[in-house]
Amino acid sequence: MAKVILNRQRKKRLEEGHPWVYKSEVAKIKGDYEPGDTVEVYNHQDHLLGKGYINPQSQMIVRILTYRDEELNEQFFIDRIQKAWQYRQRFIPGVRSCRAIYGEADFLPGLVVDKYEDVLVVQIVSLGMEVRKDMILKGLLEVFNPKAVYLRNDVYVRELEGLEQGKGFWYGESPTEIEIEENGVKYIVDIEGGQKTGFFFDQRENRAAIKPLITPEATVLDCFTHTGSFMLNAYSYGAKHVTAVDISEHAIETAKRNAELNGFTENIDFVVANAFDYLREAVQQGKQWDVVIVDPPAFAKTRHAVDKAYSGYKDVNLHGLKLVKEGGYFVTASCSYHVDPGMFEQMVQDAAFDAQKVLREIHWSGAGYDHPQILGADEGNYLKFAIYEVTSRK
Repeated sequence: MAKVILNRQRKKRLEEGHPWVYKSEVAKIKGDYEPGDTVEVYNHQDHLLGKGYINPQSQMIVRILTYRDEELNEQFFIDRIQKAWQYRQRFIPGVRSCRAIYGEADFLPGLVVDKYEDVLVVQIVSLGMEVRKDMILKGLLEVFNPKAVYLRNDVYVRELEGLEQGKGFWYGESPTEIEIEENGVKYIVDIEGGQKTGFFFDQRENRAAIKPLITPEATVLDCFTHTGSFMLNAYSYGAKHVTAVDISEHAIETAKRNAELNGFTENIDFVVANAFDYLREAVQQGKQWDVVIVDPPAFAKTRHAVDKAYSGYKDVNLHGLKLVKEGGYFVTASCSYHVDPGMFEQMVQDAAFDAQKVLREIHWSGAGYDHPQILGADEGNYLKFAIYEVTSRK
C-alpha cells in the first residue's frame, strides 16, 4: 500500500477531523498506486494519520475513510452504512424518508444516499467510491433491504474526478415519483428529474420551527417555494391564507399537486414569477403578510461570487422585511457555504436598517439531524436559517 507523506508546514486539519488531503499538503508519495486505490497517510514524523482513497486528478488527492489502522473491506462499508442508519433512527424516531448517508459527515466521503420510503437514491461523486460501488451496494442492500436503488450521478463534479455523468436504476425498479411524509405533510418526490436527488431534507426541523408563528388568522408568503415545503407546513399548522411563489412552472405545478395530495384546496395562491420582481411589486402595491418566508437557492457557489451574492440576498431580505406586518415574523435562509453565518447575519441587519425595521431573533439553526457536521470541516456548515420578529422604526 502506498504511503502519502504530508508537509511539515501544513495546517493540522486531519488531526482536527477534516477528511480531505489537498495536493499542496503532500510532500511525497512512497510506493506505487492506481487512481482510486487505498493509501496510508502519514505526517512528516512518519505517524499514521489515517487511510483513504487517492485520486491524483483531484485537488483533494486523498479522502480519508478512517483515522485508524483498520481494513477497508466489504464489512467496513457495511458497518459504516449501518451506523449511519442507526444514527438517523435514534435522532429522528420513526423516520422512513431522510438523508441516510451524508458523505464526509458519515465518514463515507463522496457518497450521498437519500431514502424515500423503500427506495434509495444514491449519488457518488468521487473516484474512490466509484471503485468501491459493489461493496457500497452490498452494504445498502444488507442494511436497508430496499425495493430499488436509483443512481443520480448526473452532476458535474463527477467530471472533476474523471468520471462520467449518468442516472438510472442501479438495483430493482420502482416508479420515479414517490410519495413521502415529513412533519405530517405528504410530498410527491421526483427522483429522476427533481433537483439534487429529488427533495431537500436539510430543512426538516426548520419547517417544523415555523409552527409557533402560525395562528388561525395568519397570512403567509412563501418565496422560492420550490415544491411547496414551507407553504405546506404553514397551511398544515392552520394558516388562514398562503401565497406560494417560484420562478419554475414545474415547481409550482408540483407544489399544487402536493397541496391536493394533502387535501389543501382552499385559500392558497400559486404564483409563477421571479421572486425578486414579485417582492418589489408587492412592496409597491402596499401588500403585507403576517409571516414572510424567503428561502432562495445558493447565490454564491464560489468564493468569487460572494459580493454579488451578498447584494442578491440583501435585496431579497430587504423587500421581504418590508412586506411583514407590524409585529409579524420574517423567516430567512441561505444555503451558500461561502456566505458564512456572520456574513449572513450582517446582511440581514443591513437589510433591516434600510427597511427601517428592528428585528428580534426568535430562532437560529442550520441543517437538520440527518445532515450532521464534522466540527473540523467548515465545508459542512452551509445552511443558515433564522426567524425574526419584525418591528418598525417609523
